[in-house]
Order: sequence, then structure tokens, then C-alpha cells
Amino acid sequence: MTDYIVIFGAAVRADGSASGSLRRRCENAVHHGGAGPSGPFYLPSGGVGRHAPAEALVMRDILLELGVEPRRILLECEARDTLESVRLCTRILQRRGDVGQVQVSTSSYHRLRCALLFRLAGFDSSALPAASDRPHLGWGKWLRYVIKELMATPWDAAVLLLHRFRRTI
Repeated sequence: MTDYIVIFGAAVRADGSASGSLRRRCENAVHHGGAGPSGPFYLPSGGVGRHAPAEALVMRDILLELGVEPRRILLECEARDTLESVRLCTRILQRRGDVGQVQVSTSSYHRLRCALLFRLAGFDSSALPAASDRPHLGWGKWLRYVIKELMATPWDAAVLLLHRFRRTI
């Protein structure tokens, strides 16, 4: 069985570079997973947001810069939100058929929702430890993100369970 680290997308800047959140999510994944040939596979997930290129492509470049072997990087370049990332990554992982544990790398306020959704999709899932983004975001923005997570988590969980029941993940 093979372990996978799914890295959730965040903003790409107008010049095509990674936002601080996007870079921290990648660095955290490699910090915990390593860059060696026997480490996990990395699955960056995220489509084109406000600015191109797709978040997953920017993350791939960061992973390569951090020493991850290209063959250990899979890409999901279409997702527009967290639930879609989980659904599309689930399809990729199911096709591979060798999934051990799915770990998620994302911002601290987002960890619970991401790990829960992968558990509800049927995987042994956990969230990698992550430092708080509050110092980088400021109290106001951080609090908005936390409140969004509190509202989105039960909704996304219910929608994902419905898709799983209907076998439309």
C-alpha cells in the first residue's frame, strides 16, 4: 500500500507565483513526507482561480524545487473548491488502487474539513500538523476563514455522503 499527501490549493498571484498560503502548504507536505524515492506520492489539487496557472501546477513546481521526484507527483488541475478537490482526488486515488493512508496538507483552519471529507469518502485519512496561518492573515481574515469552515464542514460532509451513497463520487 502507498501513502498519499493531498495538498489543497490556495491563491495564485497575478504574476503566476504562489501565495504565502500555497507555498506553506507545499513546504509542510514535504517537511512531513520527505522528498526521497521511498516517500509518499504527492497529489496537489486545484484548478485555475482568479489568476492562471492552475494551483496544482504552481504546487508541482514548488514540490520539484523542494526536491520531490517528478514521478512521485500526481496532479488534479480542475477543482474549484474543497469538496470538488476531494471528489476529483478520490477518483484519481480509486483508479490507482494502492492507497494506504491519505494525509492532507492545508492551512490549520482547513485541516479538519479536509481530513473528514476523505474519511467520509472511504479512506484512512489524517491531517498533517500545520502552524497557524493567523499571523500571516491577521485576526479578521483568519476569523472569517474559521467561521466559513464551521459552516462549510457539515454541508460538504452531507453532500459528499450523498454522492457516496449514489456512487457518484
